[in-house]
Amino acid sequence: MKKSRLNLFKSTSMLISLLGVLMIVCTIVLAGYIGFNIISTGITGEVSSGAQYDQLAQLKSNYSELESKFSSTKSGIFTGNNKAKEKQYIAAELELIRANLAIGDVESGLKSRLPSSEIDDRIKIATDKLKIAREAYDQL
Repeated sequence: MKKSRLNLFKSTSMLISLLGVLMIVCTIVLAGYIGFNIISTGITGEVSSGAQYDQLAQLKSNYSELESKFSSTKSGIFTGNNKAKEKQYIAAELELIRANLAIGDVESGLKSRLPSSEIDDRIKIATDKLKIAREAYDQL
């Protein structure tokens, strides 16, 4: 009887040891998988934000170009006595200011590391605002 108890104790302790080792291995594999996902998501996010920084630079360039056009046109419009043209210019310049604010919104979103989808939405809004400002300038 004592011999069978000893064998039962040996087999039970061996089973518990194997289960413990198996649990440790599973924990290490799970932690490695989670770490790999976090790192790969970070790398993907950096690549995406690089393209978004390029789009921001393009938006700023387009804004600067349009702003210089507005500046060169301003003196010609306000030297005349055409109040309708002056009001139209002021409305167009207001659209330019809105575009600048939208571009600043994109830049602030990139600095605060918002999700890529949010930045893409802001870029689209800024592009639309810049397009509206360009159309308003073209109507002058």
